[in-house]
Amino acid sequence: MKIELKEITIKKLSDGFEDNAEAGVVAYGGKLDIRPPYQREFIYKDKQRDAVVDTVRKNFPLNVMYWAVRDDGQFEVIDGQQRTLSICQYVNGDFSIGGLAFHNLKDDQQRQILDYKLMIYLCSGTDGERLEWFRTINIAGEELTNQELRNAVYAGPWTADAKRYFSKTGCPAAGLAGEYLRGSPIRQEYLETAIDWQSKGKIEEYLSKHQHDKSATPLWQYFQRVIGWVKATFPTYRKEMKGVAWGTLYNQFGTGEFDTDKLASRVAKLMMDEDIEKKAGIYRYVLDGDERHLNIRAFSPNMKREAYERQEGVCGKCKKRFEFDEMEGDHVKPWHEGGKTDAHNCQMLCKDDNRRKAGK
Repeated sequence: MKIELKEITIKKLSDGFEDNAEAGVVAYGGKLDIRPPYQREFIYKDKQRDAVVDTVRKNFPLNVMYWAVRDDGQFEVIDGQQRTLSICQYVNGDFSIGGLAFHNLKDDQQRQILDYKLMIYLCSGTDGERLEWFRTINIAGEELTNQELRNAVYAGPWTADAKRYFSKTGCPAAGLAGEYLRGSPIRQEYLETAIDWQSKGKIEEYLSKHQHDKSATPLWQYFQRVIGWVKATFPTYRKEMKGVAWGTLYNQFGTGEFDTDKLASRVAKLMMDEDIEKKAGIYRYVLDGDERHLNIRAFSPNMKREAYERQEGVCGKCKKRFEFDEMEGDHVKPWHEGGKTDAHNCQMLCKDDNRRKAGK
């Protein structure tokens, strides 16, 4: 990696500034790509944006920014995207501070801003070196998500097209399934979720295969099928549905036939069961019957101590005596048969017997 320090005035930086949304954001006579594939697509809040301009107007130094030098001689912002946007937007007249836009300033005030020199490190190297440098210089800031890094490694027409479905504020995925997904579209977490579901966890392999595809429509169509199945199978929305691995369930059970009325009744009953600590696991449980998804409430230390004293330390299964810490609490009447996690339904078993029972 070759790194060269250069002073660039705001006048030169803001020359040719254009924000074309989907088509990109450029400045520096059209030579600077302000939003390359690995940059996040959000902007400073007004207070942060205004602070950048105020720093410039007071002639205080801004932190050094980093640009990558492309093979074609063009540049892309590695670090400093938000500062660059704040400066260019102000000079462009996109916002005002204290009621004063750039064009409202006196000539000498405008010249002071335009003559302000920014310290820019120009970094030359391979795509991988630039990406690693980006990761290094942002170590003290907000950490990149895995998918943000992947978008840089596998940048191409497919990632560009996928972003319009999954990676914008108010994107189609957010409108269709925002209630069902965790994370943020602009942090690429919606896109990561969709790829994870369709690829069955092989995200990098999927991206490598489709990097040069012109359209991400097949992924969007798959995502629509998943959410359509969820809404048809579990038509009553509950907050516990947010973040469930719906694509995984669709892949496994999407072709099955279910009595949605019976499913709805079971879900409602299970939601009221105080012994279930992980309510979100109910949706998988009603499909595959595995209690491990539910995190059934464990017996309290007092309940177990009471049962231990009642049994005089004798295991309820093998009838041998053990110390308290050599035993575990067990449901006399199993939870799935209606047994509750209370003192009356607690028995102590030695660890071997309890784990053998759990494995059946």
